[in-house]
Amino acid sequence: MIRGVALRNIQLRDFRHILLREFSSGILLGLILGIIGVVYAIVWAQVSLSFAFVVGLTVFVICVWANSVGALIPLLAKRLNIDPAVVSVPLITTIVDASGLLIYMLIVKALLGI
Repeated sequence: MIRGVALRNIQLRDFRHILLREFSSGILLGLILGIIGVVYAIVWAQVSLSFAFVVGLTVFVICVWANSVGALIPLLAKRLNIDPAVVSVPLITTIVDASGLLIYMLIVKALLGI
């Protein structure tokens, strides 16, 4: 994404197409990793089915979120005339890590009532 913006292969007008593509790949990646997370939680960690589902759902949601943020930040930086290569990696990492923990806590609270 950053390379595409830097080389001007990706323009701001491609926003919807890029977001849809990244959202779709986030869904696919999230499904694969979420299923792996559920299987791991049940088989190896031997946790309850409900907690395994929380793990899988959390991985799924975070994958979709991370892909979307990873697509939006470089475009937003370009729009604000900031070099996407300088800003994107630390900002994306910080946003996804901090919000990932929040996503996990909210899913646990919603599904397990803790």
